[in-house]
Formats: sequence, C-alpha cells, structure tokens
Amino acid sequence: MDIVYTAHLKTRLLLRQIDYALPEKIFEESTERYYDAENGHRVAVMKVMLYDRERETMVAYVEERGEARLLTIHPLKDGQKDNRVATGRWRKL
Repeated sequence: MDIVYTAHLKTRLLLRQIDYALPEKIFEESTERYYDAENGHRVAVMKVMLYDRERETMVAYVEERGEARLLTIHPLKDGQKDNRVATGRWRKL
C-alpha cells in the first residue's frame, strides 16, 4: 500500500517539531486502530517517544484505492483516548 502525507500533515510535523518518519511508523506498526464516528476517518494510536517522554500519539488517515493518506498527527492528552472510546466517538476496528 502506498503511503501519502497530506499538506496538512506536513505542516503539523513542522509546527509540532515531530520527526518526518513518525506518522508512517505509527500507521505501519500500530496495533490499536479506531474509526472516528465524528469525521469518518480511521485513527492509529501508538505509544512513542515524543518531546522527551513516552506519549500516546494518534495519526488520522483514510484508505482508498490501495493508498493510505495520512491526514494529521498529534499527541493525546492523558485520558483523551479513553474518553473518546467511552463516548462512542472512537470505535475499535
């Protein structure tokens, strides 16, 4: 599957000073995936070293025609993932 970074993702990587390879790593290696009922995107979540500590970080993406378009990336706040699952916004894939 081809992996494509959107312009938005590239901007977020620069603004948040995140390594360029991290979104692809999370997409490929994450074992925790969700469907975001609010916007219809899929979400991969993985604990990674970011800003000198281990953090759960999410990558939103869509898969179409053999291509994965990675949309955005951000570290999750403590409890943010659990809250989104509990409210039904994120549904386990």
